[in-house]
Amino acid sequence: MAASSLLSEAALLSRLSSIASANGGTASTVNDGTITGTLTAIKAKWLLGGRKVMITFRCTLNAASHEAHFRESAIESSWGLPPPTFTVETTFQTGARVTTARTDKAAGRGGRLEFGRFREDVEKLVNESGWKFVFEVA
Repeated sequence: MAASSLLSEAALLSRLSSIASANGGTASTVNDGTITGTLTAIKAKWLLGGRKVMITFRCTLNAASHEAHFRESAIESSWGLPPPTFTVETTFQTGARVTTARTDKAAGRGGRLEFGRFREDVEKLVNESGWKFVFEVA
């Protein structure tokens, strides 16, 4: 994209927030140019417990260099005595980028985690907006 067609920082933050909402998450702008949020991937409850898997993310925009620095992590928490659960998981790794698809099915519901899909959506939006996507690895 030409420099004149770069999306503004405010417009890009707004679109990033929309992508989080479209993926079932919430996002908030914490400081100038930084957006953080969570996506709930799997949420299951049963009589004696429950399980939740959430993806947290942070994207910091550097307006001077037109870079979007992105970081994500998956956090799983469970409590109680779980019922029998059927899980199918597929993981792909290219360099430092990991993409995982996991499906849980149980009597108390289940869900699907697609770790990496949100990152791919963000990367596509950032690149289409004329900014450079920088994936940060801890």
